[in-house]
Amino acid sequence: MISPEPTAAAPKPPARRWSKWIFIATVLVVALVSAGVAGLLVNIFNHKQEEKNIYLRLVNVTADTTDPAPWGINWPHEYDSYKMTSTPTKTQFGGGDTLPPEKAESFPWLTRMFAGYAFSLDYRDRHGHAFMLLDQENTRRVTEKQQPGACLHCHASIIPTYRRIGEGDVMKGFEAVCAMKYQDAHAEIVKTGSSNPNDSNGQQPGTHIAGAHPVSCVDCHDPKSMELRVTRPGFIRGIAALKKHQGIEQYDVNRDATRQEMRSFVCGQCHVEYYFRGDQKTLTYPWANGTKVEEIEAYYDNHSNFADSKPFTDWLHKETGAKTLKAQHPEFETWSQGIHARSGVSCADCHMPYKREGATKVSDHWVRSPLLNINRACQVCHHYDETEIRSRVETIQTRHVALLQRAGQSLVGMLDAVKVAKANGATDAQLQSALALHRKAQWRLDFVAAENSMGFHAPQESARVLAESIDYSNQARIAALSIFLPENIRNPNTPPATQPTAPTRSAGPS
Repeated sequence: MISPEPTAAAPKPPARRWSKWIFIATVLVVALVSAGVAGLLVNIFNHKQEEKNIYLRLVNVTADTTDPAPWGINWPHEYDSYKMTSTPTKTQFGGGDTLPPEKAESFPWLTRMFAGYAFSLDYRDRHGHAFMLLDQENTRRVTEKQQPGACLHCHASIIPTYRRIGEGDVMKGFEAVCAMKYQDAHAEIVKTGSSNPNDSNGQQPGTHIAGAHPVSCVDCHDPKSMELRVTRPGFIRGIAALKKHQGIEQYDVNRDATRQEMRSFVCGQCHVEYYFRGDQKTLTYPWANGTKVEEIEAYYDNHSNFADSKPFTDWLHKETGAKTLKAQHPEFETWSQGIHARSGVSCADCHMPYKREGATKVSDHWVRSPLLNINRACQVCHHYDETEIRSRVETIQTRHVALLQRAGQSLVGMLDAVKVAKANGATDAQLQSALALHRKAQWRLDFVAAENSMGFHAPQESARVLAESIDYSNQARIAALSIFLPENIRNPNTPPATQPTAPTRSAGPS
């Protein structure tokens, strides 16, 4: 029997060779993935640590370190943006170059409104925070007129000076410095700063006088914890009076305010209406009745609030003799009446919005108009195109300016009428009603004109106040011009002395 020939065996696949390469590839992939995951975990860990440890204290700053430069060594991101406040900025209705223009260039009626007062000499548009002290040192209101030390309450980093003058008691030092002449109080600030070893000789933007600094880090932050705090005695007393009016006794702003409230209160320390009380010129916020324009007016009109038992007056108007009031810069009061305040939006949310620096979230300390930073200031909440947001804001402001100009023109017409009446022999007694209306009209107009949002902080409230100003100006104008009119024309609601006999009707045909 013949055996069949053996068939050739099929070649075996190189299993071992392929297995080796698959193994190597798998190891490499696993190694790469492991390295990537490890790198990601390390990155996450580092960022978490960076977020927890957002600063390294290289310099010891204290409650007496008024110079922001040493703080900037520890907190460089915030300091770098703070220095940007020396950069001139401008929007359609505010700001300007290194030397902003006089407000009277846009609103010529301001000069007559402030006749006889220092603001008729020099009253410029807004400027960056870095210039707040330098501008005050050089304004003609200070160089040509005597001003009290109270003016430095908001323009300088002054709390250590209060503490030194008061021998440890800030409130006592505050009252003492308020009573000084401006130049003497300024010299005390220089003395305090110059004795501080951390002072950099006043070389940060905005000041050139060694030892004196504009408002800086120490005025809003606790140097130990960096928590926000209110330092200004005027605000501490003023907000306590306001809260008492609202039914809250013994209010301590640094103890009782929420963090979100503090993001407005640290700004409200200075962006407010105030006056100088009594011969000691102690700076006071008139909030015991509330923060609306008529509530503050009622406070000033209440003679029982003042030692001389007379309503408060800033100055006698040069043209009319009216006992007039000067509004300062009531941004906090006006904002308090607006939709953003009611919605819990703080000043810092819009003017110092958060930004990312690596893994950390910091507030932008380049304090400026939100219109210059719409993306971070507005679009976080308002999800519209930037052009739409800008258009809405500028529409509000354009309408506001038109109404403001009308109120100014009404005031000028009233001043002219009073001047005519006085030229024709009107007595103070005859003008009493017109002058009281002058005070009310001018107070409302100034309250809105001195506020720096051009109506945006509270559009409806600002329009209401301007409408009242126009009405009071017109009432005062009529009161002045009607002095020499017959009684029945001057007071048309008063019935004549003798009533005319009613005509009798003849009887018709029967």
